[in-house]
Amino acid sequence: MTKNDFMKQAANAAMENMKTQGGPFGAVIVKDNKIIATGSNRVVPNNDPTAHAEIQAIRAAAAKLGTFDLSDCDVYTSCEPCPMCLGAIYWAKVKNVYYANTRYDAAEIGFDDNFIYEELEKPMDKRSINFIKLDSTEATESFEIWKKTENKKEY
Repeated sequence: MTKNDFMKQAANAAMENMKTQGGPFGAVIVKDNKIIATGSNRVVPNNDPTAHAEIQAIRAAAAKLGTFDLSDCDVYTSCEPCPMCLGAIYWAKVKNVYYANTRYDAAEIGFDDNFIYEELEKPMDKRSINFIKLDSTEATESFEIWKKTENKKEY
């Protein structure tokens, strides 16, 4: 299959998803020139704000492969990933991301995430959601224990 074939599959996932109240976003994850996972935007039907196409595909691929490290995989997505999906893609260590529509195209149809990009550039005390640091002995202790743990699996 070609890159365009994989993109067609991501676009098809988006089209099919809209038939069941999902958003117009689809993604596939490819390893060794084979689709190993597909995802579509299920935010509304699942009442889950994290159920974006790329997140759904990453979860499925990681489960199928039995690893959180997708560094030998590519993501094909019908739209440029939002900040949340972008973060997940980086954490999954995906090799390449191929996308069709841009975030500006998405904004034109009511999916504008530019405010998140703007929020991330602001200092914590200037963001629209309050971020309040609390001291926690228990939270600090968990970090100290992690630091000393010898047989931990890094990611």
